Amino acid sequence: MKPVISDDPLAVFAKTPFTRLLGMKRDFSEGGKAQISLDPHADLGNVIGAVHGGVVVTLLDVVMASAAVSCVNFQKTVVTLNLNTSFLEPGRGVLIAQGEVVDCDDDVAWCQARVLDAQGRLVAKAQGSFRYLPRPQ
Repeated sequence: MKPVISDDPLAVFAKTPFTRLLGMKRDFSEGGKAQISLDPHADLGNVIGAVHGGVVVTLLDVVMASAAVSCVNFQKTVVTLNLNTSFLEPGRGVLIAQGEVVDCDDDVAWCQARVLDAQGRLVAKAQGSFRYLPRPQ
């Protein structure tokens, strides 16, 4: 695997192979808040016909990371230090992940997020912390 490198730090999300594979779209990421949407394809399903929980956790992780990097104007990247997730409903149809930074310093961002379905039902929520690292050049 190779790092994702771009002269435009805002383009990194769209160039990341895993988010492209899943079909994630970043709706916005600014001022410590972010939103990502996913119109899931059949390959992302589980045995009950809902979006697999691993995909839901990934949405939570990525939306919090997007919120965190927006706090530093995308001049750094982040890696996940911890992630605590609660599942509340099966995720079906289009999913919307919303994340925000609760607090941050020069090294770590503490975030929270939630995933909603198209009807506005809460599918899952999470809290996590993310370590800032230099962007790959």
